[in-house]
Amino acid sequence: MSDITTTIETLKKDVKKFVEDREWQQFHSPKNLSMAIVSEATELMDLFLWCESSASYEELEKRRQEAEDEVADIAVLVLAFCVRHNIDLSRAIAHKRIEATRKYPVEKCRGKSTKYTEL
Repeated sequence: MSDITTTIETLKKDVKKFVEDREWQQFHSPKNLSMAIVSEATELMDLFLWCESSASYEELEKRRQEAEDEVADIAVLVLAFCVRHNIDLSRAIAHKRIEATRKYPVEKCRGKSTKYTEL
């Protein structure tokens, strides 16, 4: 599998089958899945805890497999949330991109990390 050849739908079907085979749908409430996503995101953050931003690039290379595993855990849980709660991820992303484009016009935010309310 690779990003070039694998669709979101393929990934969602794979996650759905994995969950159904284990009869885990019963545990996939919005609360539980959202908390699991945050938990896995925290595990990713922990890989870089206490290192400077500039050093985090080197730390990533040292711990690349761990980082990839945590990113995969996060992505699987996001897909599980979408499957269980009927969210079209591509449509949701497109909607957010339109909002972000409106909030962050290029001419005001290029090269800045300022929140849109402060631009």
